Amino acid sequence: MTETLFLSDGDVAGLADPADYVDAVRDAYRQRGEGAPAEPRTKLLNESPPGMFTAYAAVLPETGAMGGYMYSAGFADADAWFVTPLFDAETGEPLAIVDGARMNPFKTGAAGAVGVDALAPEDASTLAIIGSGAQARGQLRATATVRDFDAVRVYSRTEANREAFADEMGDVVDAPVEAVPSNTAAVEGADVVVTATNASEPVFDSEDLADGAHVTAMGQYHPEKHELDAETVERAVYVPDLRDRVTQDAGSFVHALDEGAVTEDHVHAELGDVVAGNAPGRQSPDDVTVFDSGGTGIETAAAAHMLYERARERDLGTEIEFAAASDALTGE
Repeated sequence: MTETLFLSDGDVAGLADPADYVDAVRDAYRQRGEGAPAEPRTKLLNESPPGMFTAYAAVLPETGAMGGYMYSAGFADADAWFVTPLFDAETGEPLAIVDGARMNPFKTGAAGAVGVDALAPEDASTLAIIGSGAQARGQLRATATVRDFDAVRVYSRTEANREAFADEMGDVVDAPVEAVPSNTAAVEGADVVVTATNASEPVFDSEDLADGAHVTAMGQYHPEKHELDAETVERAVYVPDLRDRVTQDAGSFVHALDEGAVTEDHVHAELGDVVAGNAPGRQSPDDVTVFDSGGTGIETAAAAHMLYERARERDLGTEIEFAAASDALTGE
């Protein structure tokens, strides 16, 4: 038997701030750039009741951990449940099982922030956010730790939602947050644009995107969902979280391929390669850069391990027991 820590939602709450997530995720992507294994998501769809079951994983050798998400969404409850198993990368023993919903916007936001840090102009001062939900909040919290913004503009289709976002987040980040009436008003002149939607069509026009801008697009997890138009992908130094997923479920890239705007050779490098220094990021002040963030086990395992270590330090969580296969398979 081995003791494994279960971290409930209450245990996870308040264990780390956005900068902690960003530091852990940045190091994880460096490890990926140096050869750490990771695979794109596997998604199983159910017709009746409609829902999806998804899993992805990564091994982080230097962290000493491996794991990822298994989650369901939809089905009869029309809700989502996130389970994060975490294992020791040396012994293989299970370290923790984390109720992973609360960390989701933080670890996803951290991946977006690592993309901004690696690819956006150093002097970026204006941030545009398209979307006003939990993921948009996570992206803003994390991105504000890697650049000093003078202005944040948010647009979403529902006025009340974008106004509520501006009111709430203006008290969270050290920059004024303004709700604006259109995507054009948000994007024009912005140094960094973050899209955090579930849109099936582009959420801004490439013509509104300034030369030299960076885009983090995190709603790219289904071939039929493309927040970015083909022109933006074509203009960009295009950097995905994992190269292997760009033709699988990176919707904006798949759409640009179908339109004939790009070929598979248009992929510049994985984010890990840029973070590890194996590939350059932006090479000209006029470069438009795109980080395509669809979700991987890289940020998930990194965030879960960071939370696990903090929980151990604070004596949080509940111990449960797992039987080794060598015992259980031969036991009577």
